[in-house]
Amino acid sequence: MNADFGAPKELAGGLQQRRALYQPSLPPCLQGATVKVEYGDATTTINPSCASVVAQAFPSTFGQPLVSFVAPPADAVNDDRPPLRVGVVFSGRQSPGGHNVIWGLHDALKAHNPQSVLYGFIGGTEGLFVNKTLEITDDVLTSYKNQGGFDLLGRSIDQIRSTKQVNAAITTCRNLNLDGLVIIGGVTSNSDAAQLAETLVQNNCKTKVVGVPVSLNGDLKNQFVETTVGFDTVCKVNSQLVSNVCLDAISAGKYYYFVRLMGRKASHVAFECALQSHPNMLILGEEVALSKLTLMEVIDKICDGVQARAELGKYHGVLLIPEGLIESIPEMYALIQEINILHNNNVPVAEMSSQLSPWAAALFQFLPLFIRRELLLHQESDNSAQLSQIDTEQLLAHLVEAEMIKRTKQGRYKGRKFSSVCHFFGYQARGSLPSNFDCDYAYALGHISLHMIAAGLTGYMATVANLKDPVDKWRCAAAPLTAMMSVKRHLRGPGAIPIGSPAIHPSPIDLKGKAYELLREKASSFLLDDFYRTPGGIQYEGPGQDAKPITLTIENQDYMGDIEILKCCLSKVRTMVKPGCSREVLKAAISSMLSVTDVLTVMSHPLNAELPLSHFK
Repeated sequence: MNADFGAPKELAGGLQQRRALYQPSLPPCLQGATVKVEYGDATTTINPSCASVVAQAFPSTFGQPLVSFVAPPADAVNDDRPPLRVGVVFSGRQSPGGHNVIWGLHDALKAHNPQSVLYGFIGGTEGLFVNKTLEITDDVLTSYKNQGGFDLLGRSIDQIRSTKQVNAAITTCRNLNLDGLVIIGGVTSNSDAAQLAETLVQNNCKTKVVGVPVSLNGDLKNQFVETTVGFDTVCKVNSQLVSNVCLDAISAGKYYYFVRLMGRKASHVAFECALQSHPNMLILGEEVALSKLTLMEVIDKICDGVQARAELGKYHGVLLIPEGLIESIPEMYALIQEINILHNNNVPVAEMSSQLSPWAAALFQFLPLFIRRELLLHQESDNSAQLSQIDTEQLLAHLVEAEMIKRTKQGRYKGRKFSSVCHFFGYQARGSLPSNFDCDYAYALGHISLHMIAAGLTGYMATVANLKDPVDKWRCAAAPLTAMMSVKRHLRGPGAIPIGSPAIHPSPIDLKGKAYELLREKASSFLLDDFYRTPGGIQYEGPGQDAKPITLTIENQDYMGDIEILKCCLSKVRTMVKPGCSREVLKAAISSMLSVTDVLTVMSHPLNAELPLSHFK
C-alpha cells in the first residue's frame, strides 16, 4: 500500500494553490461550535409496501425521526463538551469535493473540543478492516483543502458487506474506541453504512455510523438528498469537453462524435451535460428502458436523426450516451445477466460463449468481436459488469455506420458517407479541482456529520436542503438511511413481490420532471439547429462562480422546506380551531381534514405509491 498517503503534497502553484486558499461558506446554523438539534416525526420508506420488510431487516434503526440543525439561541449556554474520537473512510469512487468533507469534519470536531481526534483510514475500507489509520491534523489537511481526488487517504474495494468485513469493522471501532464513523460514498456505500450501524447497535458498540452523499454519478437522489458532492464539478468539466467536441464537429463538418459519459444505473451526468452543452442527440438509459427499445431500434433512432440532418446539408453531429445504456437495452441486459451467472459459476471465459442459451448465443455472435471480448471481462467487486470497459459508443457507431450503408444501398439515404469519432469521458473529471458549490456543500456536510455524532445519531445521512439558493438559506438536517431504502420488485402491478434485501437504490432520471420536460421541448432544436452552447471551464471567480447544475435549479426539491410549510399549516389549524370556536369553523375544518385524509389514504396505498401526484388530480 502506498506509504505516502496523508503526506503533504507539493502544490504546483497557480490555480491549484489559489484553490487551497478558498474558504468555503457555511450556513448560519453551522457557524458556531454548537447547533440546536430539533427532532421531527418518525420516518418511513417512500414506498409503503417496503416499510415492513425494511423494518424487519433494521429493527434497531428503522423509523428514526428526521432531525434538523438550526442555530442555537443567542443566550444558549455552551456546556462542557467531552472530546470525541471519530474515524472517516472513503468508500466510493473518487469524486471532487471529498477532501472538503474531511476538512469540515475536522474543523467542527476541533471546535467541539480541541482534544477530539480524527482518524482517517488509509486505503479505504481495507484500511478500516485492518485498522490502518492516519491522524488528521491541520498540517495534514493543508495540501488537500479544495483539492480533487481521494489521495489523502485513498480507496479500495468500496464495500462493508460480508460477515467477515462487518466483524473486522466492528473490531476496529472498538479497538480505537470510536464515538463515530463517517462513511463517505454513494448508493452502495451508504447501504452498507446502514447495515453496519444496525449491527453495531445490536452488538452494543457505542460507535455511531453516519453517511455522507459523495458520488460523481449524482444517482443518490431522493426526497432528502437533492444532489451529491462532486456531481456539479464532474458535469461542468465534461460539459466543457462536450462543447469543445461540438465546436470541432461543426468546424470540420464531416464527423459524428459518439461520446460516452459516466453513469451506470442512471443517466444524470449525460442529462446534465446535455442541458449545459446542447448536443444534437442524447440517448437516456431511462428512455430506452421505459420504451423497451431493442438494440436495433436504438440504432434506427440515431440513423433517423443522421438522415434528417443530412436533408439539411449537415453531415456532422454530437451524440451523448451514459455508460449504463447497454444495460438498459432489454436483450443486452439479459445477455449480460447470463454472462454474470457463468462468472459466478466459475466457468472459464474461453468456454462461456458455448454455454449461453440459444438466443443469447445468437445475439453474442451478432455483436462485433471487440464488444464480445469486453462483455466477458471479469465483474466488478459488486458482481456487476465492467461497464466502463465496454465501448458502447463504438458499438453504436459501428452499427449506425452499417445501417447507413444499408440505407444507401436501398436508396433510402443519398447523403455523404457516414463517419464517426468516439470518446469516453470517464476519468477526466474525477480528479478535477472541485467547483465552489462542491467545496461549500462538502465542507457543510462534514460539519453536519460531527453534529450528528455529537447528538448520538446512528444510521443517518448528513443532508442539506434548498441547495438551489445561496448558502445562507441552506437547511441542514440528518435523515435516517432506512427512510431512503426500498426493496426491488420482481413484477409491477398487483402481483408484485418484493425480493432481495433492502437497500438504497440509484435514482433514475424523472421522466415526468420539469428538467426532462425542458429537454423534450428543446430536442428538435438540438437535433437540427446546431444550437451548441459553450459553458467553458469551471469559473471559480467572476459572474459564473455561483452557477449550479441546471437540473438542481429547475426542480423544486426543497423537501425540508415543504415539511416546514406543512408544520406551519398544521399549527395554524390548531390555533384557529380551538375548543370554543364557532360550529361553522369546526365543521369546515372537519370537512377539509376528511378530504385530505381520503386523498392521502389513496396515495399511500402500496399500488399507488409510485404514481405521480398528477395521477390524482
